[in-house]
Amino acid sequence: MIEAREPKPALPHEAYEELPEGVAFPSVIPASVLQAEFTFKAILVGIIVGVVFGAANAYLGLKVGLTVSASIPAAVIGVAVFRILRSGTLLETNIVQTVGSAGESLAAGVIFTLPVLFLWELSPGFWPIFPLAMIGGLLGVMFMIPLRRFLIVREHGRLTYPEGTACAEVLVASQAGGNQARQLFQGMGVGALYMTLAKFFHLWPEEPDVAIDRGNYRTSFGGSLSPELLGVGFIIGPRVSAVMLAGGVVGWGVIIPLIYLFGSGVDTPLAPETERAIRDMGSFDIWSRYLRYIGAGGVAFGGLFTLIKSFPVIVSSFRLAVANLGRAAADGVERTSRDIPIHWVGGGALLFALLAAFLPLKVTGGQIGLLAGVFVVVFGFFFVTVSSRIVGLLGSSSNPISGMTIATVLLCALAFGANAAGIDAKVTVLTVGAMVCIAAAIAGDTSQDLKTGHLVGATPRNQQVGEIIGVVAAAIAMSTVLALFRADVVSGEFKAPQANLIRLVIDGVLDGDLPWALVFSGMFLAFCVEIMGLPTLAFAVGLYLPVHLAVPIMVGGLIRLGVERRYTGEERSDRRENGVLYSSGMIAGAAMIGVIGAAFTFLDFHPFEAIAPEEPDPSVWHWATLAFLILGGTLAGKVSGRLHRA
Repeated sequence: MIEAREPKPALPHEAYEELPEGVAFPSVIPASVLQAEFTFKAILVGIIVGVVFGAANAYLGLKVGLTVSASIPAAVIGVAVFRILRSGTLLETNIVQTVGSAGESLAAGVIFTLPVLFLWELSPGFWPIFPLAMIGGLLGVMFMIPLRRFLIVREHGRLTYPEGTACAEVLVASQAGGNQARQLFQGMGVGALYMTLAKFFHLWPEEPDVAIDRGNYRTSFGGSLSPELLGVGFIIGPRVSAVMLAGGVVGWGVIIPLIYLFGSGVDTPLAPETERAIRDMGSFDIWSRYLRYIGAGGVAFGGLFTLIKSFPVIVSSFRLAVANLGRAAADGVERTSRDIPIHWVGGGALLFALLAAFLPLKVTGGQIGLLAGVFVVVFGFFFVTVSSRIVGLLGSSSNPISGMTIATVLLCALAFGANAAGIDAKVTVLTVGAMVCIAAAIAGDTSQDLKTGHLVGATPRNQQVGEIIGVVAAAIAMSTVLALFRADVVSGEFKAPQANLIRLVIDGVLDGDLPWALVFSGMFLAFCVEIMGLPTLAFAVGLYLPVHLAVPIMVGGLIRLGVERRYTGEERSDRRENGVLYSSGMIAGAAMIGVIGAAFTFLDFHPFEAIAPEEPDPSVWHWATLAFLILGGTLAGKVSGRLHRA
């Protein structure tokens, strides 16, 4: 081996081009160059980053149903830590983001599905949440290993994997200098400070709300004015933010007032409500008992229709992937072509399938059985292939994991519902759906990570082992974090939209008590949005969630719009990157305070109770608005350049 050379300041132009047959991509670190890569410090930093951003995504996903990618923040943190240590290579930093990003992806799959156990009033703890999360995640990694040479290497230029390519650009640029780490850590500090003052010291209401009652028009509006939602709005951009807000306005500005109008003259409860008349219910009660089902119909339609639109890609991807499995070992064995051996992959997949089938489930006292284990393997491999192909074409934000999970749950409910009843059948269906959902989420992340590694010249085997370590560490962490948030999920303080939707689907099929009139209304509303060419899932999620969550997201989207309109070219990209990193930091900082607060509640520990004033009335919105405007000003200042030297 020869000595390592300094990386180039940017990726070669071939990173974005389809190469002629037989021509290999010239990675930043060639296969002939040996660099420190799979080191203890890289693994340790990656695990810490994965746990932090995994907990942040769990908090954000349960609260609002959205998650954010941790690949670029993980890479930036790795660069910052290695600069402090005055050691660290490009490939070590790549291992940090590989291990770290596994945590946020596994968190997404976990919080979309496993909180359903809480909603069924079961009490799962570390077991079975940890083994379910771990098995699903490891299946996602294992199934991606034989697909790498085809989807990542041979389809280079045709499958762009935008997040993986962007992360490679950041890794290379960060090695040459830059202020990305400063933006990220400043955002974490500001987000943590804001949430500490609101959550522990109650200086302003966390979710101000203003009731409207004018004649026969009744509803309420407000905002969950928090750093994480402001950051999410900037990251997802103005178009998706606006469509999400439109869904919330349709729900709270149109549907809730109409339900009040037509239900106010009825003295008895109207199904699915069984206890109170509509005129005696508040806006959040109307949302919970009626509007939520309409939104669930919209989300189900959006997820399934996205899956249907992707069907040609699904068929071709699966056919080509299976055809290329037999040729996976035909390439050379140079450093950048070394994968975990295929016999280890096959043996591991078989072992995890058997574990899934015969895993003792504490919540029911039994196992899901061999047939369910077969379902996990079949649906898992199928949707892992689909997930990797879709994120390669369209990016991770367009990956219809919710549609894949709903399709799996529906088919399993129909298959097992005829032979079983009660909570055992429900847990079996959920277990299969959860492991498939987690596998698909991890596969999308693994694909992006392997693309980054392919561009910078990483050793695939090291990345694959790093993914496995990241999955196991994140599964341990998510088992603890999810237990801390159990009370918030059960009480409804965290809306957990995907988990509630999965519960509605399973209960509706197995119990036959779903209010189909409301569900179909939501499906047809989503259909109208689809034929207008708007992002259907964004609208449906906005309809499903309280409008209060969409308001701060829209503010973040407007700040992003200002950047897009005011700047052009490379300057626009630089300022957008600063905003994304600062927003990612705000999300992580605020979420960490949320996790700490949940831990205090879990332990019945209230250290600020003696010095903090009473929590303010949500109708007193003035101070919350002022604090949020200051928070938004810090983000706007970052992207405008006025706070770059702060």
